[in-house]
Amino acid sequence: MLKEFKEFAFKGNMLDLAVGVIIGGAFGKVITSIVNDLIMPLVGLLLGKVKFNDLFISLNGTHYDTLADAVKASAPTFNYGQFISTFLDFLIVAFVIFLVVKQLGKLRKKEVHKEKVVTSKSCPHCLSEIPAQATRCKFCTSELSSGPSVSGSIQ
Repeated sequence: MLKEFKEFAFKGNMLDLAVGVIIGGAFGKVITSIVNDLIMPLVGLLLGKVKFNDLFISLNGTHYDTLADAVKASAPTFNYGQFISTFLDFLIVAFVIFLVVKQLGKLRKKEVHKEKVVTSKSCPHCLSEIPAQATRCKFCTSELSSGPSVSGSIQ
């Protein structure tokens, strides 16, 4: 079991996954900054010069001017501004990942087409499909030349 784990942990795919997680974490921080520092201030400006992340509802019935005041008073709050900001982070990251996966899918389809190998050919005597490297037909036992009698069969 230790040997299998070692093979799994040090495979190229596992290392690729680790690099992807690290890059994804950094990408997430960039998106969070874009949302919090660029998008939300514009939304706050449209809402009347409000700091969007400070939008909240006090759940104890007391009015607080800012979220910081409510936190100092240990008041329970419903922080919908922060939630919307985090949700926008998620939507942007999910959309970008969707685009990347879609493009990778297109690239993989192109690679598959390039890797097709001819694995069979037709016997010129009985027209049966036989392996491409055969020197004698398994159906009619005719000897085959290694000429271009390759059929369109591709696997």
